Amino acid sequence: MEKKLVWAVWSLSLLLLAGFYSYQLFASQDKSVFISGEATHGHHQIELACGSCHTEAFGGQEVMQTACMNCHGAELATVEDSHPQSKFSDPRNADRLQKLDARYCVTCHLEHQQEQTRAMGVTLANDFCFHCHQDIAEDRPSHAGMEFDTCASAGCHNYHDNKALYENFLVKYAHQPVLLEIAQITEKAALTEKYPAAMISVLLTKKDADASADILEANVGHHEQWALDVHAKSGVNCSDCHQRSDNDVAWVDHPNPATCGQCHELEAKTFAQGKHGMRLASLLNPDLKQRLLANIWSDQELLLSPMTPAQGRLPFKPEASHQELNCQSCHAAHDFDLEKAAAESCLGCHNDEHSMAWKASPHYQLWQKEQAGEAPVGSGVSCATCHLPRELHKTAQGERVLVNHNQNAHLRPNEKMIRTVCQSCHGLSFVIDALADRQLINNNFNGQPAFHIESVDMALQRERR
Repeated sequence: MEKKLVWAVWSLSLLLLAGFYSYQLFASQDKSVFISGEATHGHHQIELACGSCHTEAFGGQEVMQTACMNCHGAELATVEDSHPQSKFSDPRNADRLQKLDARYCVTCHLEHQQEQTRAMGVTLANDFCFHCHQDIAEDRPSHAGMEFDTCASAGCHNYHDNKALYENFLVKYAHQPVLLEIAQITEKAALTEKYPAAMISVLLTKKDADASADILEANVGHHEQWALDVHAKSGVNCSDCHQRSDNDVAWVDHPNPATCGQCHELEAKTFAQGKHGMRLASLLNPDLKQRLLANIWSDQELLLSPMTPAQGRLPFKPEASHQELNCQSCHAAHDFDLEKAAAESCLGCHNDEHSMAWKASPHYQLWQKEQAGEAPVGSGVSCATCHLPRELHKTAQGERVLVNHNQNAHLRPNEKMIRTVCQSCHGLSFVIDALADRQLINNNFNGQPAFHIESVDMALQRERR
């Protein structure tokens, strides 16, 4: 009897102790204690929003796969994933699944395993291609003697996005010159970025501002800027951003980020997909978005606070470390300066070697000439030219050129930039060599590639045979 009583007291004490510490954890709202290990470079910003990936408490591979595809599915479809899940669901490949079950993202990308995580968040050994391609040296004599951990080297193969490296593409563009004709560089820039005429209600002037007299008097500078800005010229009045007339809400001095998305939906969407805005992805929730626009919301409704440079893993300027990233971080609300947003806004935060080398590069010289009117529009190369490029989209209002604000869409792996960015100005072979040269990237392409990648040569040799 005494023994049972001792066990009962002991069990009760453990429960009380566990309850006490659990309460302390939740009361402090410190979720970091639950993280089993450091998140990867791609996910560390949202590691405290556990529900982004762990949508069910006891979900297995299928649940995790759904979570992965919710974020990355559209991107994989766009690049025509060279290793889609369907390939490994084919019964003819069943034997290969015993070695590497490539139907699931987590087979290769296991989070919270920083000690074994490699580039692109891969947690397998770099020679994992061996499992399916053991006979490659027999089929292709050009590959004889190559180790399997070299497959993913720049200029050869990418597991998912191989659109700029597959054989037919290499052959097709093998003989391009280093620098293409200027007409090809300026082609996109020649297309209008303005809203179609159907979207412009009326051109507004300074006297048309519908803010109250006392607000205009207290914000003379903003009033002047707005009158000269593209918003006034497109019929966007003060109340369209600062007050929702359909909700009869009082004046809002600082509209929240969802307000911009009312007119700039695609830009807001791509911003939330990239590193700058991924912590604000909850703004895409339709119900929350409506509450945000009506200003009936609280900070707690957002999964996470906006990103700040201090939360990043790249070198950033100390003075910008705690600046929250949203639309107005790069685009001033009343003084919409595209040139500033394309370069100076980036350099206001980024302090890495590549960014700091831009002003000593040939790209910057072209940018200066364009700004001075000495070169065609679009011939200059700013930060945004490569990392936030213009893209042609079909919308309900017709074809429009819009900026893709997801900077990661054209960044990692860097071969993703070949078709969409680099080949707007340069030939394929030169681009592959340049993107494989880490030092050339660091100095912002000030010089020539130090070595040559043979993938184009190998493709031509095979074509001749």
